[in-house]
Amino acid sequence: MNIQGSPRRRSTFQSRGNTGENKVDSGDLGRKHKPDYWLVALCVLLLAIGMMVVYAISPALGASTGVSGSHYVFKQLLAVGLSLVAFMITAQVPVRYWRHAYKPLLIGAGLMTLVAIAMPVNPSYPAHRWVRLGGFSFQSVELLKFALLIWLAGFLAERVSRQEIATTDKTLKPLLIAMGAIGLVIAGIQSDLGSTGVIVLMLGTLAFIAGLPFKRLLLIGGIVAVGLFIAISATPYRRDRLSTYLHPEANCQSTGYQACQALIAVGSGGMVGLGLGKSVQANGYLPEAANDSIFAIYAEVFGFIGVVVLLGVYVALFSRLKGIAERAPDDFSRFIVLGVLTWLSTQALINIGAMIGLLPLKGITLPFISYGGTSVVFVAAAVGLVFQISRYTSYIAPINDERSMHDDSRDRRRIRGAYHPNPSSSS
Repeated sequence: MNIQGSPRRRSTFQSRGNTGENKVDSGDLGRKHKPDYWLVALCVLLLAIGMMVVYAISPALGASTGVSGSHYVFKQLLAVGLSLVAFMITAQVPVRYWRHAYKPLLIGAGLMTLVAIAMPVNPSYPAHRWVRLGGFSFQSVELLKFALLIWLAGFLAERVSRQEIATTDKTLKPLLIAMGAIGLVIAGIQSDLGSTGVIVLMLGTLAFIAGLPFKRLLLIGGIVAVGLFIAISATPYRRDRLSTYLHPEANCQSTGYQACQALIAVGSGGMVGLGLGKSVQANGYLPEAANDSIFAIYAEVFGFIGVVVLLGVYVALFSRLKGIAERAPDDFSRFIVLGVLTWLSTQALINIGAMIGLLPLKGITLPFISYGGTSVVFVAAAVGLVFQISRYTSYIAPINDERSMHDDSRDRRRIRGAYHPNPSSSS
């Protein structure tokens, strides 16, 4: 692989041998081995935690919304079932097919976005983000994230293989057009600044890893900053959210109500939490208790110790993703894994940061934990791609990891099951 850019970025994901570009074109990812089952175990654990919290607060949610207590449990179980189907599909369909599937995926995401914009809004959610059919809803931006992930990985892998990553017309211009369209539709029309931030960070991170020159990255960052300033200053509710973030205690009875109630929930958990079924804030006090605010409910129920455990599971998951990316068989696969890592970590950071007052409130889900089918399904689909890629990872550690190079036994334990092209050299 020949990644352009600074030496530091080139060495971060040094290719094993000279096989990157050839494998991208041929679809041959190399020798197949046992996949990373720890990745699946961590995701299942997060799904189980989310299911447990939804089950525990479902009676309170039902009482406050006027529906049966089993309503939320049934819909979340259905979402988990669909997510398992999505995972199995993406984990089985060869990666090379996904690289050529970005066009129908983008077209489908665009059509669903247009349908969401055209549909009348629900008074409870005055934004054109959902396609609603009966009692079910579909959030079009989650499909868009998945489609853009595949397009961006293929686009950057092709630019790298052709040594065109530094060109303006071939690389920078398409990225700026994509970013402008995302900002106009998702942040502007759909008023979803949180999802826009996730997508833009995914785009910027992958461009940085691919080796886009630093001056062009600064240009992208400057455009994003100007767009963010315009998006906030032009809409009253975003100005109110910024004011609430800076002075939450001054608006606890109005615009800062959710932020204050979230802090009350987190603080009420103490060291060990109130316990399952004993949440107070879920009884109509904290808005979006099962969705955007579920981390605050989790902290209330399980306390500081439970929060540390949950954060530990996320860190372990992100560590597995990073390890798979470092040993991915080609650029396209590597960018897919890094895109998923950026997607999940950014959403977790925004959601948790908002609930503890470190970031302004944004309507964005906590991966695998929050109630909501669309998010769970497409996050599981993205992880399915990573799981398939983990079947073809290389044994060889990154070249700049001197400790791994000199401590071969430690490295073998850490990436057990990965393909070693020359077993005799490690004995």
